[in-house]
Amino acid sequence: MEAFHAPISFHFPYAFPIPTPTTNFLGTTPNPSINGSPWMDTRIWSRLPHRLIDRIIAFLPPPAFFRARAVCKRFYALLYSSTFLELYLQVSPRRHWFIFFRQKIPRNNIYKNNSNASGTSDHRVEGYLFDPDNLSWFRLSFALIPQGFSPVSSSGGLICFVSDEAGSKNILLCNPLVGSMIPLPPTLRPRLFPSIGLTITNSSIDLAVAGDDLISPYAVKNLTTESFHIDGNGFYSIWGTTSSLPRLCSFESGKMVHVEGRFYCMNFSPFSVLSYDVATNNWCKIQAPMRRFLRSPCLVEGNGRLVLVAAVEKSKLNVPRSLRLWALQDCGTMWVEIERMPQQLYVQFAEVENGQGFNCVGHGQFVVIIIKNSDKALLFDFCKKRWLWIPPCPFVGNNNLDYGASNYRSEFGGELQGFGYDPRLAAPISALLDQLTLPFQSFN
Repeated sequence: MEAFHAPISFHFPYAFPIPTPTTNFLGTTPNPSINGSPWMDTRIWSRLPHRLIDRIIAFLPPPAFFRARAVCKRFYALLYSSTFLELYLQVSPRRHWFIFFRQKIPRNNIYKNNSNASGTSDHRVEGYLFDPDNLSWFRLSFALIPQGFSPVSSSGGLICFVSDEAGSKNILLCNPLVGSMIPLPPTLRPRLFPSIGLTITNSSIDLAVAGDDLISPYAVKNLTTESFHIDGNGFYSIWGTTSSLPRLCSFESGKMVHVEGRFYCMNFSPFSVLSYDVATNNWCKIQAPMRRFLRSPCLVEGNGRLVLVAAVEKSKLNVPRSLRLWALQDCGTMWVEIERMPQQLYVQFAEVENGQGFNCVGHGQFVVIIIKNSDKALLFDFCKKRWLWIPPCPFVGNNNLDYGASNYRSEFGGELQGFGYDPRLAAPISALLDQLTLPFQSFN
């Protein structure tokens, strides 16, 4: 499969160096004398049982897997083998990667015009996959996604897209590695740009759509939440459960973070955290730490905990400006500071950021901090307690604009919108979702 383009190496102008990987794409160390090595004797390797070879291939990262498919017809057919995919789901390690999309430029009007202003039907959705272990970028195509849909969430190896048009929201779940797409039934209530949360396990899927209720063709309010649930026990709740949002809530971030059975999102003016319990269908507010002094607060998932990332600025007190991370404790109401950016690095960060703000996305042990209106980003590793400047995405820079249509440039800005992404060749929940494709409209 040609979903992955080769990674590109960069030079870094900052004082915090990035280690250069010494292994090749298949994860082995290059050896110029490998052809004469007895370890590559075909009389040995040709006798390996297929079950053992399949098990080895199931451990490969996705780029190496797709390169291996070019070896022979049997390797090529593994993607369509139910036996191999079952083995893959059992043994393949979880990878805490990220996927980024070019963020669409906000529109002022509520109802958009369906016609193409440029008079061309050219349309392409691209995603940029980032491997934080090797600091590599790859480009993915989303050929099945129709025009007028935007990415809003990711879970279980699937990317969730939602329709841009005001009204009942159409939702698509896509696996870009295998080119699959499953439409979900549309929401019941008309909305504009709601906050959407998605969580997928091996036996269930939960989706929450909150806020931006269309109370008239020209006005919206954050009033209600709709939820969608399917599990392997045969229980279905297709947008049949609704709940009221807390008073005076504001979803300016437009996204939700799932941690331990709850969706969380930032509430602005003043800063607080809104929590939605999926099981009880209830919302509650959690006070944010140092809320009077926070700038650009972001919620991320980090090693199974809810983490708040924000810049702290106390102009009237003798406290140095900094960027800090807090973790929500098990009691659900208290925050504990777990990390603070080194002051030397923060000086560099503040110089580049220059008050423009930043966005964050977390996945597993990693947090990526993206500076707005810039191609600069930082990576923090919870396990190694290490901060790194990461290479800019090579497919988004000014020297790499290759979109084929001027209307694509006008619709998308230069900033990246990111989600935690676990690249998978198969999702166990797909069989349940396939049952929904019959009674609902396909978007192909």
